[in-house]
Amino acid sequence: MTKIEVKGPIIGNDDKWIYDWLDMEATCANDINEALVNASGEVEVWINSNGGDVFAGSEIYTALKSYNGNVVVKIVGMAASAASVIAMAGNEVLISPTGQMMIHNVQYGGRGDYRELKKASEIAQNANISIANAYQLKTGKTLEELLNMMGEETWLNSQQAVELGLADGVMFQENSETPKLVASTGGMLPQATLDKVRGLKDTNGKQSILEVSLSAEQIQSIVEDAIAKLKNEVILDGKTLDQHITEQEKKPEEPEMNGLKRFLF
Repeated sequence: MTKIEVKGPIIGNDDKWIYDWLDMEATCANDINEALVNASGEVEVWINSNGGDVFAGSEIYTALKSYNGNVVVKIVGMAASAASVIAMAGNEVLISPTGQMMIHNVQYGGRGDYRELKKASEIAQNANISIANAYQLKTGKTLEELLNMMGEETWLNSQQAVELGLADGVMFQENSETPKLVASTGGMLPQATLDKVRGLKDTNGKQSILEVSLSAEQIQSIVEDAIAKLKNEVILDGKTLDQHITEQEKKPEEPEMNGLKRFLF
């Protein structure tokens, strides 16, 4: 049995070295392709990801679907957005009792005039249908039903995922299967950060090991970009982390008690 982990944001192959260099978890299509080349027999795919690049997610889904052996997907944490599409590649999909899934519409991270935005809207709508196809193959539900759920940004606990048909059973529960009816949010580095780090790479292509020297200002800029993005993406009790921080700063101090970017999906 071969175990493959899909953790962290789903990213393009060209960006993976940056995440590796920063010691950040991320998954690209090449990671999965290389693992499948060396796989034999059954493959277990453990997923804990908030999603990411829609096309990278599609490539990973297709690679797993094309594998000749049995593929068992285990959602051990979160399978959101593009990661939920990857989960649909399993011959069997199991979800942890504490796991969750989230499906929603493709998001466009670019900019331009009204013509470019109109074109981007058409591309995003087509991408939504492509993604819904994966859910439909798994659940047997109509595209209209699935697109409506995606449009509402639907969050599912383990029982709801099984009832909907996106998962076949809950891990650690015997006889948890139900009959099938018949597939960032965050954590990705800002594009500006990726561009800054990519610009530091040696351009001669001859070194097998990347050697760079960062000034204090460059390090601070990279860290500030990442922190700012996370503050705006982390949601707690319906508010962003940045909103919580702002509210805390506005609260009067109490006496101390003594003793105590691109298309993302």
